[in-house]
Amino acid sequence: MFKDFLYFENALENRKQSGILRTLKTQNSGIDFYSNDYLGLARNEEFLKILLRTVQGNPELLKGSTGSRLISGNSAIVTETENFIAEKHQYESALLFPSGYNANLALFSSLPNRHDTVIIDEKIHRSVHDGCMMSHCRKLKFAHNDCFHLEEILKKQKGRVYIAVESLYSMDGDIAPLHEIAELAEQYNAGLIVDEAHAFGVFGYGLVDRFRLQKKVLATVVTYGKALGTHGAAILTNNVIKSFLINFASPFIYSTSAHDFLWKSIFEGYHFLTVNGKLSTQLQEKIKIFRSQNVKTVSNENSPIQAIIIPDNNRLKALTKALSDRGFLTYAVFSPTVKEGTERLRICLHTFNKEEEILKLTEIIKEFA
Repeated sequence: MFKDFLYFENALENRKQSGILRTLKTQNSGIDFYSNDYLGLARNEEFLKILLRTVQGNPELLKGSTGSRLISGNSAIVTETENFIAEKHQYESALLFPSGYNANLALFSSLPNRHDTVIIDEKIHRSVHDGCMMSHCRKLKFAHNDCFHLEEILKKQKGRVYIAVESLYSMDGDIAPLHEIAELAEQYNAGLIVDEAHAFGVFGYGLVDRFRLQKKVLATVVTYGKALGTHGAAILTNNVIKSFLINFASPFIYSTSAHDFLWKSIFEGYHFLTVNGKLSTQLQEKIKIFRSQNVKTVSNENSPIQAIIIPDNNRLKALTKALSDRGFLTYAVFSPTVKEGTERLRICLHTFNKEEEILKLTEIIKEFA
């Protein structure tokens, strides 16, 4: 039996001493300012009733898929949902995954090879880094949202190049200059990949769709565990790339497919967003209330993610405790997870947050910020 646990114990103890040991906790009761449920669909009674009626009308949706989609896990429902999603986003094809992490892993582990270069925004999601590591590609970083730096790097490249960005960044709550990046990608013949995890639903079908950039973006990743209140993700691309992923992307090939209820919940979620377009307007109203209180933030004025820099781990812990003691659920990001001096409180705003809750929240934050 393996007995050498000293390395693992020391690593955990170091994290504990630094105050950044991660542990699993059950969801606390309190006022939610930390979840990604921006439009409130995960708790929306009308939407939940639609899903309940859907499964009551077809209980077989709950059956396990029984295998990978290349064996026994494919179905008419997942195919119908992919075709529907592709049409909605005005792409040739869509390929569904059980999560956004898996979707990014599939893209960046299979599209580039060890002779290719992937240029990533320095604040891109960890899933992109992990995918690049699997592909053994050459990975270069450009300064966050800095098109001048990106172009300087592009000028020096030879061979096949990809650019990877998020449209709305999850840590800073700021928006990428997608028009400019798309122009650079076109100018230097680079494949642009955009992660829309936090923009989908908040800004309609995402910023690629809003800015009509489909023809300039090689692949867009949209996820459904945030604003849609369910789970899963889709890669939006052309027919060639979809077929390539089906043939060469290990996370797709070797994963058991999700059951049909997940795909059906995504399908129903799109319909619900179409009928309830007012939800994104309601969210913007709540964001305006927060922004009107003049809390210093690095985030975009229309973003549901508002990051408040508290450049000291101890002061940030004190603020988090003060908020928790008053029933506010928030999320703090400490160094070294982020660079020292950029520690932050990450506030997520939702349609269901009340004005008085937002005002009280900002009142407490301003005591520490």
